[in-house]
Amino acid sequence: MRQRLGKLWRTRTIKQKIKLFTDAVFFIILLSIFLAVWAIKASLLDFSAILMDNSLTGGFGQCMEAETELFESYVRNGNDDAYMELQQAMENTARAVEQLPYDYKKTGEKRYARTWAVRNLYAVYCEKRDLILQAEEKSAEYIGVLYEVYDMQDFLQRYAGQLMRDTMEDGADIYAGKVETIIIVPALIIVTEILFFLCIRKLSGLMNRSIVAPVAELAEASRKIAENDFSIADVPTQNEDELGDLVRAFNKMKYATGEYIMALEERRKALDLYHAEELEKVEIAGRLDAMELALLKSQINPHFLFNTLNVIGGMADLEGAQTTERMIHALSCLFRYNLKTPEETVPLARELKVIRDYMFLQEMRFGSRITCGIDCQVDGEAVMIPAFTFQPLVENAIIHGLAPKEDGGRIQICIRERNGMIRIVVADNGVGMERNALTDLRRRMENEDTGRGGIGLLNICKRLHIMYEAGRMRIYSRKGHGTIVSIRIPDGKGRQLER
Repeated sequence: MRQRLGKLWRTRTIKQKIKLFTDAVFFIILLSIFLAVWAIKASLLDFSAILMDNSLTGGFGQCMEAETELFESYVRNGNDDAYMELQQAMENTARAVEQLPYDYKKTGEKRYARTWAVRNLYAVYCEKRDLILQAEEKSAEYIGVLYEVYDMQDFLQRYAGQLMRDTMEDGADIYAGKVETIIIVPALIIVTEILFFLCIRKLSGLMNRSIVAPVAELAEASRKIAENDFSIADVPTQNEDELGDLVRAFNKMKYATGEYIMALEERRKALDLYHAEELEKVEIAGRLDAMELALLKSQINPHFLFNTLNVIGGMADLEGAQTTERMIHALSCLFRYNLKTPEETVPLARELKVIRDYMFLQEMRFGSRITCGIDCQVDGEAVMIPAFTFQPLVENAIIHGLAPKEDGGRIQICIRERNGMIRIVVADNGVGMERNALTDLRRRMENEDTGRGGIGLLNICKRLHIMYEAGRMRIYSRKGHGTIVSIRIPDGKGRQLER
């Protein structure tokens, strides 16, 4: 039953729901008014009728007593002022008699009979009283009628007292019958009002769940969508009215708009990536142009440079300066390697030959302050490595690591093969780097940022990434303890790479 009522409520339109809620509230208000009126009638109107009956019967007794006194005074004195007062008293008594309750259904048999007796006796009394008042002489008949009037006045006063007692007894009986009602009415009113309150609260809850809550959820979802958040869940609804249609349409529009915005975002990212690639191509083209220009400048008549170095070496040999001749020969080999090596990869033995010539020149410059050791445990002729790999690393170790150190230091080159990978380590015991400088250098290597020096290291790192998918380069350094550069590249023989 409850489910059927719930389904019936959900299928109603908003207008029908509001009308039903309004009608229910209006009906409850009418019931409350009716209950209040009934309580007032039960507690006030009936008691007011009892009090009114008591007042009327008591008023008759008082009027009758006042008329009796004034009548006696007038008969004794006979002046005009007393007559005027008596006339007023008689009018009051007549009015009081007319107002006495005379409804058999309301007064009951006993009070009705006594009231009937009073009215009949009063009519006879009025005839006798008027005869006395109109008589001009006080005859024997006059005296007899006068005493009859006095007797009737006494009877009427006694009847008034008895009628007053009967009326009060009936009122007491009615009051006794109303006592239980008087006790029950407040409790009944409280219980009924609580029930009315619960009904209105239940209806308010239904209105809140079916109208207010969905509107509030729609507003919250709209606010999040305004903040470009389309990941929110759909607004739930069980309504089958206009609001339910609105919520379902809103959910569909949210989903469609989110999909459209995601498509636009993906398109924007694709355009940004395409634009970045285009910029990178332009930048690479610019770098290539600059490199070609630098290469042209460095290759201006290289034969003239080599021939001149050979002439100087020959003269040093004739003069017996063998150290000078060896230095010139080493320098000539370095220039020839740098200027005439177009290959991307060269045999490891060739790179090691170049680095030995380079270290000979550096040892001639720094003396015994700087030394270099090479520990190669692979076939140097069979292993191919990127050209110009060692010289930038050794040069950085000398310039940034050993030269600033007063007592110099040592460079150690180790080459090993393991699990299909060639590992090259260039280590020095120089001044090392601060943690912040090392972090910054690593970040620039990841981003290939050459804007603030370190071109040699970054150039090697970039070439490794381009030439070898599994190739990588790592730098480790500590202030006061030196620097280690580790390079790992495949050996080119197709074996499993080290992870």
